[in-house]
Amino acid sequence: MTGSYVSVSNYPGTTVEVYRGKTRLDENVFEVIDTPGMYSLSCITDEERVTRNLLLKERPSVVLHVMDAKSIKRMLPLTLQLIEASLPVILVLNMMDEAEREGLSIEVSDLEKRLGVPVVTTIAALGKGIDELKGKVSEYVRAA
Repeated sequence: MTGSYVSVSNYPGTTVEVYRGKTRLDENVFEVIDTPGMYSLSCITDEERVTRNLLLKERPSVVLHVMDAKSIKRMLPLTLQLIEASLPVILVLNMMDEAEREGLSIEVSDLEKRLGVPVVTTIAALGKGIDELKGKVSEYVRAA
């Protein structure tokens, strides 16, 4: 989203960091906050606690829940928790090429209807789906 790349490490002894950048969508400049990953709003690790606190205290305009599409069954419970917390969620199914290679088929429009939030598929490493994602973010913010 910002055009920058950040190398992240998640292993014992590393610092828990939140990365902030800027991006322009339409005529608006947005702050993009990249937080440590999490599996639940019920925190176990320091990384999850940092992310939960940021989400609930800062109440961002849009939350991009980016997940590895191959792990959709494991990650959807967090999506539901984010929605139940009244956060403005866009679900981003990343690495769709790998999911498809493994034979996984995801009915995006059906998933959108069931969840009640926008769903975008991407292959971020190749830049695929990023323009659609930016468009969904713009639409979502305008509608809020």
